[in-house]
Formats: sequence, C-alpha cells, structure tokens
Amino acid sequence: MSATLRFDNIGKVFPGVRALDGVSFDVNAGEVHGLMGENGAGKSTLLKILGGEYQPDSGRVLIDENEVHFASAAASIASGIAVIHQELQYVPDLTVAENLLLGALPNRLGWVNKRAAKAHVRERLAAMGVDLDPNAKLRKLSIAQRQMVEICKALLRNARVIALDEPTSSLSHRETEVLFKLVRDLKADNRALIYISHRMDEIYELCDACTIFRDGRKIASHLTLADVPRDTLVQEMVGREISDIYNYRARPLGETRFAVNGVQGDALSAPVSFDVKRGEILGFFGLVGAGRSELMHLVYGADKKKDGTITLDGQPIKIRSTGEAIRHGIVLCPEDRKEEGIVAIATVAENINISCRRHYLRGGLFLDRKKEAQTAERFIQLLKIKTPSRKQRIRFLSGGNQQKAILSRWLAEPDLKVVILDEPTRGIDVGAKHEIYNVIYQLAERGCAIVMISSELPEVLGVSDRIIVMRQGRIAGELPRGKANEQAVLSLALPQADTVAQAA
Repeated sequence: MSATLRFDNIGKVFPGVRALDGVSFDVNAGEVHGLMGENGAGKSTLLKILGGEYQPDSGRVLIDENEVHFASAAASIASGIAVIHQELQYVPDLTVAENLLLGALPNRLGWVNKRAAKAHVRERLAAMGVDLDPNAKLRKLSIAQRQMVEICKALLRNARVIALDEPTSSLSHRETEVLFKLVRDLKADNRALIYISHRMDEIYELCDACTIFRDGRKIASHLTLADVPRDTLVQEMVGREISDIYNYRARPLGETRFAVNGVQGDALSAPVSFDVKRGEILGFFGLVGAGRSELMHLVYGADKKKDGTITLDGQPIKIRSTGEAIRHGIVLCPEDRKEEGIVAIATVAENINISCRRHYLRGGLFLDRKKEAQTAERFIQLLKIKTPSRKQRIRFLSGGNQQKAILSRWLAEPDLKVVILDEPTRGIDVGAKHEIYNVIYQLAERGCAIVMISSELPEVLGVSDRIIVMRQGRIAGELPRGKANEQAVLSLALPQADTVAQAA
C-alpha cells in the first residue's frame, strides 16, 4: 500500500538553528504514527510545514505520491490536512460554535445563520461524544475544554490527514478516553494520523508505528512497537539512558514554612486549609475542575479570596496581589504558559528577567543590562533552554523551552521561600522532565516549600513527599508518600459513582 503521507528529506533552517535536517518517513492510511523527541527536536516545526505555516527549505511533502506545496494554512486545510497544535489557536471572545466553524459559518445573503451553526455543532459534538456548550464563550472555558474545541475543530473538517501535537496535555481522564475513541474511529475510517506525545503510555496504547527525532534529525523509525522496550525509545530521544525519570531524593523536612487556613473563593465548595514544611514537596492531584489551580490563584493573589488567612514562617501575611506575593518570596508558575506565563513579543532574556530586574536597578532608575544578560545566560545553560541566543523572541521557542524560561524567571528570584508549580512539565519531554525534577529537588534542599499541581498521577506519586487530593472544589483527602498509590489517590479524586464504574 502506498503511503498516504510522505516526508522526503525535509530541511528547515531558522537564523542560528537548523530545525530539521533531512527528515524522511511515511504515514500510511489507517495508521496512527507516533512522533517523539525532546522539546526543540523539530516535531512542531514539521507539523507547521504540513499545516502550511512554514515552507521547507529542502525536500518534498507528498500525499498519495503527489508532491504538494502549501503556501498558507488555508491551502493545507483545502488539501484535506488538519493540524492540532500544542499551543491552542482560538478566538477567546467567540462561542464554541463560532470557533468550530470559523471560516465556514453557515450564512444567508451574507448574514451568519447562528441558529443553524449552533444546531450543526450540537449535533456533531453529540455524535463525537463530546460534552461542550455551543453557546459558551471560549474565554469562559477551562484549558481542557479549549483543547477539546481545537480537537473537534479539526475533526469537523473531515480531513484525510490529521496531526495532533500533545492533544491530552490538559485533558481530564474522561476527555482523554473520548479522544482515544475518536482517534481509533478515525484510524478505522482509513485516515492517516500523526500523534505527538511525551507520554509513553499513550504512544504504546494508540500508535502502530513511531518515529524518533533528536536535534532536528530522524534518529529511528519503528514500524511496530510490539517488541520495542520503553527504555529504547527514551535513549533514542535523549541520547542517554535515564533509568528513573523521577529520581526521588529524600531530605530532612523543617518546620512549617507556609500555611493556608480557611481560604474561600467562588471556585471552592468549602473552606480549604493546608500547610507545607521547609524542604517539602507537596503534590496536589485532582481531576480537571477539581479547583486546584483556582485555589492557588486565590493563595497567590491572582484572584480575590472571600476569607481565610495565610502564614509564612509563623507570621500572618496579607497577599492582595501577585506583586505582594512575589515580594514575600512566593512565586507561581501558571498552568497556561501562553495566556499567563510568557510575554510572547519579548525575548528569552526579557522573559527570564521580567520579575527579578527590580533588583538590577542602579540608583533606582537605570537597568544593569550586564547583570540581566548574565542571569539569562546562566539559566539558559542551567535548564538547557534550546534557543539560538538570549535575544530570540520567546514565541519562536518550543512549548517546553518556553516553560523552562518561565521556571527560570522564578529561579532567578534571590529570596525564594514558596514555589507553586502548576503543571510544570505539561508538554515537556522525558529528558527535560528529568532536569526539572532535579531543579525542584534542589529548591527543596535549599529549604523552599514546594507546591506542585499535576494531572499526571505517576508524576505526583514519583516526586511528592505528601499528596493532597481535591474533588469538586474541596480537599478530599491527604496521603503521605508511603501510603500513596494510584488506587488510593484515584479513590479520593473520583466521585463514588465514577469509582464504581471504573472498577466494573
């Protein structure tokens, strides 16, 4: 059978970096082809070539043995290609229906037929098993719901070739199951699918074949995964062996450093209290909508709390804004790096220094550019941020490298006391995760109190000293490391009916 999609010796160069170097592989109709590699390995660049956002500097893209050239995203879509990017692309002030049908809204005499659009979208979403309100504005939806909108947008186009870049990075357990069913249905319908993920379980569960990228080159293609050990894929991706990605390091814990007592807010169904000791890594787990991120926004001063007190090193403190939190040595790495983390038009150096530059003022008026440059270079090296230079605009970096820059921003703060990490490794490769976990351990060993929110249960279990589980806007339970396992955590996270159904 001839390949539905073929990449033939694809090359792409940006100023200071070779993003792709002679990449060739095939994706057959009726196949899910996994694509793996570290952040910055070239995976997303390849998808942008397929989607018409970039043009290759060398090589060919062929569909059904015919060479194609996409001068724009519209040309790619018209050829039956759908690309779902890791960084979501939506119009926040439009509804779900309007986003899904953007560019193809039903109209009559030039006027959009909103009733017809909503009815069509409602019917198609129901057929796909997706629970979304066609009338809801995207701005009001959670990140997980926005991600499902992006996925559904591609599926509504009835594309022959579909590429998904980290599609489950923000999805709940239920939404991931819906996505997996959609992928399998598309495969059965003889579509060709490219599936990018850093989650090994997903690759082995969904993919028929897999190609590994490293530094813009194809390292290996496996036509079947049945006999390929996971360690082999990891070693091909990172170029070295990583025996234990979490590499948990026990450490002595000090006195309570950070305490939250009776915090209340709109997203919480009951007052919430918790504390973290010096040197402790406190994991927060819960399903999407459990209230974890909303709780941290209240604690950090990003949202206004209705009640509750916060204590730092035994002293009550008031946090009425994020600026006050930072001045107390409390920082937060947000879940949504695109909306709340990066300044897209600024450079990597500016993004790293954006908070700590207040310490680099001379005479209160002039910035010490030399210190800023030294800080940026230090963290680019420390976290191995892949960028041509510190002066590169951060929007041109991969999602994982943007995340490292945000983490660097807070590591550059001279007097850190509490570090809140909301999905710190979302969309990040296994090698970068290993590096970030080591940074977290180093912070804890310095006496910082670490709060880590993660939707990846193995990550929470692997890194945390203690785990708090949230459910429906309240704390459902707490588990010490020695008693925490998947069954115990999920039994707290899932409503009783879900627990029974899953067990059955």
